[in-house]
Amino acid sequence: MTALSTLRLNELDIVQNPAIGAYLIWQFALGYQEDGAAEVPIPLAFLVLPMLLHRQTFDEVASTRKASGLPLFAAKFDKEREILMGIHGRAMQLRPLSLQSIGVAATSKLVLIDYDTAQIHGYPLDLLDAPKPKLPERLKGFASAADKVGYWFSKLGLAQVASTLRVDF
Repeated sequence: MTALSTLRLNELDIVQNPAIGAYLIWQFALGYQEDGAAEVPIPLAFLVLPMLLHRQTFDEVASTRKASGLPLFAAKFDKEREILMGIHGRAMQLRPLSLQSIGVAATSKLVLIDYDTAQIHGYPLDLLDAPKPKLPERLKGFASAADKVGYWFSKLGLAQVASTLRVDF
């Protein structure tokens, strides 16, 4: 019996892993760059996993139209402000996973980190010369949600995103 065969992963370990995080951050970067934005400020990448790996915020991202934007997403939490305000705490808790995910994305050449400007640039599949990854059915909605969040963030400045989501960088 090998060590790998005795390893038992629970659902949390399966979903909260750097490879999936790298995929989501890559999709986020592509969404951010969709309308011509060149690079994503790295602090914004640390908000992707706290928004998408939390059921209530993920459901609201998924149910909000891409054209509606981040302010409408945030307005959905008028009666449950603590959920929106929880993004900051989750960002702090998921900081190590987000950092590992950015590292995996960079190592895999999905994104390029510009250390001088503290920004990341995502590469589309046609430049990567790679087939589109096949995701398990339970993760299908995550790619479009990450893309949507990237698009929303690209329409606002760093300070506006922080103010809208009630986070500090």
